[in-house]
Amino acid sequence: MTDLDLVIRLSVSCFLGGLIGLEREGLNRPAGFRTHVLVAVGSTLIMLISIYGFLGVDGPHDPARLAAQVVSGIGFLGAGTIMKEGLSIKGLTTAASLWVVAAIGLACGAGFYVGAVATTLLVYITLVFFTRIERYYLHRANYVRLNLIMSDQAGQLGRIGTALGRRGVSVRNICTSHVQVEEGRVQVQLEVKLPSTVTLLQVITDLLDIPGMYSVDET
Repeated sequence: MTDLDLVIRLSVSCFLGGLIGLEREGLNRPAGFRTHVLVAVGSTLIMLISIYGFLGVDGPHDPARLAAQVVSGIGFLGAGTIMKEGLSIKGLTTAASLWVVAAIGLACGAGFYVGAVATTLLVYITLVFFTRIERYYLHRANYVRLNLIMSDQAGQLGRIGTALGRRGVSVRNICTSHVQVEEGRVQVQLEVKLPSTVTLLQVITDLLDIPGMYSVDET
């Protein structure tokens, strides 16, 4: 392999990884543009070393052995992007994108450009356009996001669940903020699905009837 071919593979990997990283950076995710570029380029270099770095060594040669460690090692980096906030978990998509970028880097290192480019396009479409489709579906499915300000006391989440359960409202996601809005008050964000027979006004009224509930707003 020539030096030019090596530079081309690293450059292609840098571009493809950066494309996915830009989308994550735009959403202010913990692993953004630079992280994805580093993962892609590093994976490419490891694949190049695995294929061409030991050609002069006697004995059996397994190019997949060194590259396999990238797949295992990327799990530790991906775990660092996953965060738990209240009862919700964020960062899974970013962790998955890092894992895919590592695979794209390995493909570039092996000279499998078609697979690398096709995967990048599919991942980018998934991250950008499928997100819009998901939001459209949630809107059509009568999903509502609510922002609650309530007193910081035990049992409040249980009372919220009871009030919603009476109406048949299902909770898709709930996130509690540890930062007090005011002294003795906390913020809770809910994502709920309303039955066709229940209106948003009814749900808000029920929540405001809970002792210690100060405000309920749609976001």
